Amino acid sequence: MDITIHTTALPHVDPEESVTFYRDVLGFEVRSDVGTGTMRWITVGPVGQPDTCILLAPPAADPGITEDERRMISEMMAKGTYGWILLATKDLDTTFDRVQATDAEVVQEPTLQPYGVRDCAFRDPAGNLVRIQQLD
Repeated sequence: MDITIHTTALPHVDPEESVTFYRDVLGFEVRSDVGTGTMRWITVGPVGQPDTCILLAPPAADPGITEDERRMISEMMAKGTYGWILLATKDLDTTFDRVQATDAEVVQEPTLQPYGVRDCAFRDPAGNLVRIQQLD
């Protein structure tokens, strides 16, 4: 079996703020942008890695979601407990400095975890947790 991870999804609240974060702060490229207003589905990904994408999507656009579920999703996003992603870089300190220099909310400065991973964490404009770990 040959399976790869092609796309993962994160919710957005404000597509422009999310694009600015992933494109201008993290340096990702925008690959597609469909829809209008807040109902936009945007794919972004690392430059030079066309097979890896993040889909930034409206959080509760699925017509099968109930109003209670929409409210719960909104509450979890506001608390920063709904979506998260783990990224990696060969230069964690430079990446941290670059992201910290923006308006991104720092959740954790670069830290060597007890399980041997050195990482840091931010929240994107929608409240998603973005962990970035050091690659050796």
